[in-house]
Amino acid sequence: MKRIDWHWITLAFALTVSAAAADPQAGYVPPKGFVPDAATATAIARAVLIPIYGDTNIKREEPLVASRQGDVWTVVGTLHCGAAKSSNCVGGTAEVRLSAKDGRILFVIHYQ
Repeated sequence: MKRIDWHWITLAFALTVSAAAADPQAGYVPPKGFVPDAATATAIARAVLIPIYGDTNIKREEPLVASRQGDVWTVVGTLHCGAAKSSNCVGGTAEVRLSAKDGRILFVIHYQ
């Protein structure tokens, strides 16, 4: 009767498991994330906001302004108060928060 060499079987099993664990579909992930800058964040926010609130409403809030804190981009619309530019401006703007790392939409609202 032959003796089984468990060391080789264990090694083969470990290599098989580690190869299966590596996701061949992972694809490329950019070093700065999928949303690396304000222009990209603004474009994504616009693409999310227009189907919800309408093209006309979002165009009234241009320019959309993006700022990044950690891994989160926050994009907000601009509230135009007319020629007076008073601090008693009535209305609200849209806000979108998204992940800089993977582009997920984290939060959407339109303030009144």
